[in-house]
Amino acid sequence: MAQPVDFWVSIGSTYSCLSVMRIADVAARAGVAVTWRPFDVRRIMLAQNNIPFRDKPVKAAYMWRDIERRAQKYGLALRLPAPYPLAELAFANQVALLGCIEGWGQNYVRETYRLWFVEGLEPGKEPALGHALSAIGQDPDRVLAKARTEELAARLVAESDHAMALGVFGSPSFVVGSEVFWGDDRLEDALDWAVKGRPG
Repeated sequence: MAQPVDFWVSIGSTYSCLSVMRIADVAARAGVAVTWRPFDVRRIMLAQNNIPFRDKPVKAAYMWRDIERRAQKYGLALRLPAPYPLAELAFANQVALLGCIEGWGQNYVRETYRLWFVEGLEPGKEPALGHALSAIGQDPDRVLAKARTEELAARLVAESDHAMALGVFGSPSFVVGSEVFWGDDRLEDALDWAVKGRPG
């Protein structure tokens, strides 16, 4: 039986768009159960002094072109570059965390990335929040009031610290037991490990 995979995803990570849009189908074909784990990647990156694209225009340009190439490979139609970086990264992920607790988190994260990378709406603020929640059948007023509580903020901090303790330092990351796989290009490796206990 395949081991489960924890999918550590942080809205605000650009490369995570590729995994968000394809992980459900890829994991289903592999017969692997996936748990989505929203966290605040910025908290970890600041703690580790790891800011990869700020003040690095050549690297940022490469990032957008690389994502564009990979999206074409997967058959994803994206409009790039998208708004970046995000001012409300933490709150976008507080909503995602609430969604995972209540059972609609995956749909929210997928719709948020679609709005971000196809329609150019910045996550974590209006109109993206209202559009994403309405599109998946959630009441924006109820969700946003609940997501803005100190309890949810504290839970996101706790989840982010837990991710860091596991060795997660970026998004997307896939954790299988004690093995950490970082980056969309390691998704298949993580699924192979979950099925076989070794690289494919």
